[in-house]
Amino acid sequence: MKSEDERIIVGSEEWCSLPALGIPAVRVRVDSGARTSSLHAFNIRGFRRGGARWVSFEVHPLQKNRRTIIRCEAEVVDRRVVKSSSGIGEKRYVIRTRLEHRGQAWDVELTLSNRDSMGYRMLLGREAMSGRMLVDPAARLLGGELKQQQIDELYRDHTRETSGLRIGLLASDPELVSNQRILEAGEERGHRIRFYDIRHCYMKLDAENPEVHYRGGRLLNELDAVIPRVRPALTYYGCALVRQFEALDIPVLNSAEAIAHSRDRLYVLQLLLQHGVDIPTTGFADSPLDSEELIDMVNGTPLVVKLLEGLQGRGVMLAETRTAGESLISAFRSLQAHLLVQEFIKEAEGRDLRLMVVDNKVVAAYQRETPAGQFRAPNRPITVSHVRTSQEERQVALKAAKMLGLKVAGVDLIRSRRGPLLLEVSPSPGLEYVEDVTGKDIAGTLISAVEKMADWKRPLSSSPSGKA
Repeated sequence: MKSEDERIIVGSEEWCSLPALGIPAVRVRVDSGARTSSLHAFNIRGFRRGGARWVSFEVHPLQKNRRTIIRCEAEVVDRRVVKSSSGIGEKRYVIRTRLEHRGQAWDVELTLSNRDSMGYRMLLGREAMSGRMLVDPAARLLGGELKQQQIDELYRDHTRETSGLRIGLLASDPELVSNQRILEAGEERGHRIRFYDIRHCYMKLDAENPEVHYRGGRLLNELDAVIPRVRPALTYYGCALVRQFEALDIPVLNSAEAIAHSRDRLYVLQLLLQHGVDIPTTGFADSPLDSEELIDMVNGTPLVVKLLEGLQGRGVMLAETRTAGESLISAFRSLQAHLLVQEFIKEAEGRDLRLMVVDNKVVAAYQRETPAGQFRAPNRPITVSHVRTSQEERQVALKAAKMLGLKVAGVDLIRSRRGPLLLEVSPSPGLEYVEDVTGKDIAGTLISAVEKMADWKRPLSSSPSGKA
């Protein structure tokens, strides 16, 4: 251990390097409150080499930069559960590697975890600093700042080659956060992923030579996989387009049949009830003259009125009195709108759960809550937070996705005295809330599902960084 005079004085953030991993510079958050150190990593895969456990992974070493990627391999020291600052435990690989800062170098242990939602790509905890550093929390970058030109020079050879799958993201808004994240995740993993607006695609129906074209005459028949994200207003044409890709034997992440069925709220509820999935007591009728019996059917007011064509809070209203319920039902039926009425679950207290299912696994979950005295609707503020789900809730979500044939689904549940009740299932769930709340790379998980669907395996590099 160095004497106090020999220790490096560091600020709350510093530039360091990890030469054995091939990382010439990474901006580190110095945190003496954290015991362990963590490095941002994704596409983490364990393997065996010479009888020993190794791990391959990729790193975005620069903040707010998903294009610069370092591929690494390192021998595994351990695999242990590490709790985040929010108290959520995660099982992580642990490696040992060399850390350099201001001319001094020593070995440190790093846990590998996706830190995309964090401000820094690496966290330096007190175990790595012990006996070598003193922290001045009011200072920063005492070892010096790196100019952008220096960073560009250090990382000029680390641009991701696009030699993977040719993936089409079939949607309608290229600026949507969820679509941007999927495009980024595909590029990060070396795939040639492109956005195609559903409205700009057209088809040639032919028994011997079917085709899909994109505006400008581009032929899309050579895609290796398609990720459909069809908005409700485009369900009919979007599903027709997805069916055309299926006819071309191009793998699609969600089938046209699964998307169409999941958009029919009444069908979803009927199907899942047949398979033992519980829902709030629900009434449906064709005539507004039956409104009184419908209200009685769901145990009176308050009750929830839902348009069958609505989604994501749109067309969902709370009727607190019988008069309000009858008025809502009559108004919508006079417009020839199909609707459901459902019992109001008072004990849920304005909360519901969204469970994300990808490839038959619940990969993340979060809770949505409306302020007291309000009800979920598009223009009402909601609070989202991480939530621990029960085994029963996860089983309901998995069963719902499986019954509808969805490889990707957002399953909405509500907690009641009689257990979890299913509200609806989305075939194109948004990613922004779930990634922000959980810190998980859900977009990357979607791309991994595409790789599996297309039977594509990432080749191991013959000379990766990371002979740690």
